[in-house]
Amino acid sequence: MASIAKEPNGRRRILFAAPDGKRKTIRLGKVSQRAAEAIRTKVELLLASQISGCGWDNETARWVADLPDELAHKLAAVALIPGRQKATLASFLDRYIEKRSDVKSGTQTAYGQGRDSLVEFFGAEKDLRSIHQGDAEEFMLFLKEKGYADATVSRRIKHAKQFFSAAVRRRLIASDPFAEVKAGSQENKARFYFVSLGESYQVLDACPNAEWRLIFALGRFGGLRCPSELLALQWPDIDWERDRFTVRSSKTEHHANKASRVVPLFPELRPYLEAVFEEAEPGSRYVITTYRDTNINLRVRLERIIYRAGLIPWPRLFQNLRSSRETELTERFPVHVVCQWIGNSVPVAAKHYLQVTDDHFEQALQQAAQIPAQYVRVSDRTARDADGRTPVFPVRHASLRHSTNVVIGPEGFEPPTKGL
Repeated sequence: MASIAKEPNGRRRILFAAPDGKRKTIRLGKVSQRAAEAIRTKVELLLASQISGCGWDNETARWVADLPDELAHKLAAVALIPGRQKATLASFLDRYIEKRSDVKSGTQTAYGQGRDSLVEFFGAEKDLRSIHQGDAEEFMLFLKEKGYADATVSRRIKHAKQFFSAAVRRRLIASDPFAEVKAGSQENKARFYFVSLGESYQVLDACPNAEWRLIFALGRFGGLRCPSELLALQWPDIDWERDRFTVRSSKTEHHANKASRVVPLFPELRPYLEAVFEEAEPGSRYVITTYRDTNINLRVRLERIIYRAGLIPWPRLFQNLRSSRETELTERFPVHVVCQWIGNSVPVAAKHYLQVTDDHFEQALQQAAQIPAQYVRVSDRTARDADGRTPVFPVRHASLRHSTNVVIGPEGFEPPTKGL
């Protein structure tokens, strides 16, 4: 399909017929015959890909991505590969995040944080093709040296994998330098905090109005995500007669049948919902009306309320309210039922929500103290030992109580062996 032609002074060129029948030339310049043959082989693969309409195999894609700019421009001039545009780190990441209009604003914020970390380490003008696996490993060490929690480091690495994987699909780079870097777990048990009922009612007493009491109660007693699920709650979603309400979840709506869920109107929650309902303006649609402005930071305001209650704010204020409620409910209901109400899966609940509390240890000790004695004396019919004492054995099964009626012959339980 392609041939090599020699020119004076050791120069070589590759001749080939394009799919449209036109003959084209790639001038290689002064190269060895072996190098020219290697390039010719790749040219034939690129031609075959065009004729068949199939994409490049991984090896060919890596070869194209690693080409020197001069040779890449020559191949692009004869339409064998797309024109190469230099992709700098910052420009690529900015375009990627801008085009991800399919994700929620919170996810885009997280992408932005990942982008800022990468640019801080590599530099905005860093060429994507110059970033290799060793650089990726150094980036992870950089994050740890910055003092980020393990969960944050894991999240940054996972976002980097996502970014560079997209660059591979767009053929900007040959391979993902983060592919072999272990992201680690985003689980962080150190940031778990169980908000007890006593603490919860202290905070509720310190809330400035009925709407704030409901915001807190929806998180602690309803297990709602804040602010997305809390602000989406509408009065038509409340089924007062059947003691349940519908929660609309933007976080899980992209999963099948996960756009909403039905949650019991728990007795602990109902009084706070009724109080706000009584104060609601006629015809109002949303349950929470005062704090709908996205510029209002509910977390900062809740911190102030917690201080006013005489408590110290706990980590992940709103998530630990959900975590406390899910932990509490799993002691009373099957875990799959609780996960349906809270809006997560059993694996996610076990990893990021369910906690082991001091009450669990106390309950374990109380139950252990109530276990009856498991050992009784065997009947006096049991043979006594040499000292005349009756041995004591644990009775674990009813059938063992009759084992003393078995007559053991002189040969014991084993089959006879004499005469064999």
